[in-house]
Amino acid sequence: MKGKQTVWDMVRSLAVIGVVVAVIYIFVPHDEKADPTHVVDYRVETITARRAAPYPVAAPVGLPAEWRATSVRFDRRAANAWHLGFLDPQGQYVAIEQSGDASAKRLAALTRQAKAIGQTQQVGDLTWERWEGEKYDALVRQEQGYVTVVAGTASFEGLGAMAAALEFKQGAAQ
Repeated sequence: MKGKQTVWDMVRSLAVIGVVVAVIYIFVPHDEKADPTHVVDYRVETITARRAAPYPVAAPVGLPAEWRATSVRFDRRAANAWHLGFLDPQGQYVAIEQSGDASAKRLAALTRQAKAIGQTQQVGDLTWERWEGEKYDALVRQEQGYVTVVAGTASFEGLGAMAAALEFKQGAAQ
């Protein structure tokens, strides 16, 4: 008999917990339609990176408000790696990646294993290499001492829109 009471007590306890959870769910405000994207301000990190990096750091200028910055970081210890991630107006991910390490291993990491396809894309005055991958496509520019990658799930047109907005600056003068 004692074993049945223990099981019955456990069932009653779970029922009470279920009622409490249901009440909390019903009365705590939540919006299923809210955009879960956490937008970040990248201005301070951009200034910091431009002062610290040994290459001109790329950041977009004049993007429409529909482009939302979602991540930013500069890591001096990892070959002065610069990262700035966005969601474009269609909800596709686009990242700006720069590094003082332009090795094949680093390029594979920056492009998420994309491969050069032997085509180029003209964006303004700059020529970018097109790379294609399973998950991300990329536009790649290798300069003396650093590499710039614009990669993501966006189309090459979307990647080009980001590349066109990039402004390359170095040093304290902003």
